[in-house]
Amino acid sequence: MNNVNIGELIHAEMVRQNRSVNWLAKEIYCEKSNVYKLFRRKSIDLAQVMRISEVLGHNFLRDCFTEEDED
Repeated sequence: MNNVNIGELIHAEMVRQNRSVNWLAKEIYCEKSNVYKLFRRKSIDLAQVMRISEVLGHNFLRDCFTEEDED
């Protein structure tokens, strides 16, 4: 597994899609302050990663693994 900060990846994808923190908070049913905390986390619950991936239409799990890990 890469040394990836999943929170940074999520934030970058939101910026790329021009999505707001308020929008994501509403979509994943949490408070806006928790979304900001999520951006600072290096790891988050798998179910939450899957939900965010679905909402943003981006597979964040794929971003966490390299081809070397598939051996």
